[in-house]
Amino acid sequence: MTLPFTLQQLRIIKAIASENSFTRAAEILFISQPSLSKQVKILENRLGILLINRESNKISLTEGGKLFLQYSERILALCEESCRALNDLKNGDRGSLTVGASQTIGTYLMPRVLALFAQHYPQINLKVQVDSTRFIAKNVVNRDIDIAVVGGDVPEELKKYLEIENFVEDELTLIIPKSHPFATKKKKYINKDDLYHLNFITLNPNSTIRKFIDNILIQNNIETKQFNIIMQLNSIEAIKTAVSLGLGAAFVSSSAIEKEIELKTIEIVSIENIKITRTLSIITNPECYRSKAFEFFYNELWTLKNTAG
Repeated sequence: MTLPFTLQQLRIIKAIASENSFTRAAEILFISQPSLSKQVKILENRLGILLINRESNKISLTEGGKLFLQYSERILALCEESCRALNDLKNGDRGSLTVGASQTIGTYLMPRVLALFAQHYPQINLKVQVDSTRFIAKNVVNRDIDIAVVGGDVPEELKKYLEIENFVEDELTLIIPKSHPFATKKKKYINKDDLYHLNFITLNPNSTIRKFIDNILIQNNIETKQFNIIMQLNSIEAIKTAVSLGLGAAFVSSSAIEKEIELKTIEIVSIENIKITRTLSIITNPECYRSKAFEFFYNELWTLKNTAG
C-alpha cells in the first residue's frame, strides 16, 4: 500500500499547527512558502479532505486537520525514537535523553539530580522540559519526553497511557519571618487556630500547589477561606523573598527553602498534629523504547532516593 503522505508533509502540518502561519512554518523548516503551500495542497488532494482553514488571513486546522495532526505527531515521534534506538545500539553507552519536570521540581529538585547524573554519565546529552504536570504528562504520552518527575495529579484521561510510580514524599512547610512572634518560641509549632491570625502570601488560586495545600488543610478541618491572604504572587521565589522581608507567612515545598534555611533568613513552624506532604511521581510511557540513557537515568533516580532515605 502506498501512503498518501510523506514525512516532510507531516512535519509541515505540525509546523503550521504550532506557528499558525505558513510563512513562519516555512522558515523553521527551511523551505520556501510556495513550496510549503504546494505540499499542503498535494496532501489535501491525496487525502481527499481539507486540513487547513484559510479564512480572513487566519490559519487554523479543520477537524480533519486536528485529527491528522494527532497521528502526525505520533508518527514523527516514532521516527525519532527509531533513530535514537539505532544510535543507542551503534554508540553503546552514548545517547540522548529528554527529561521532564513539573514547575517546583524543575526549579529546585531536578537541577541537583541532573548535576549528579552529568557527573556520572557525561557522555549522555540531556534535555530538560519544565512545565505544568498536565503539559509534561501529555508530552510523555506523545513521546516528546522520555521520563519525568511531577508533583501534581496526572489528568485522568492520560493515566491509561502512562506508567506512574510513587517516588518520594515532598513536605510542604509553613514559613514565617524571623521577626514574627511565633519565631521566638522555644518549640516551633502552632495550633490550627493560630493560622487564622497569620497574614498569608500565596500563589494564585489556579496554582496546582495552592489547590493541593488548600485541599489538605480542608481535610484537616481548617477553613482556608478564613485565611487572611494579603498578597498573591506568581512564583515561589517571590513568595520566599516576601516572607524573608517580614511581609507574611507562606506554605512552600521543603525542597525550595534549603538556601533560606542555611542563610537563616526565614523560620519554619509546624502545625500541631498536621503534616502536609505530597507524593512526587515518576512517569513514563510503557510503549516507548527504553534506551541505555533512559535506564541509567531511571536507576540514578532510585539510587538517589535510597541514598537520601
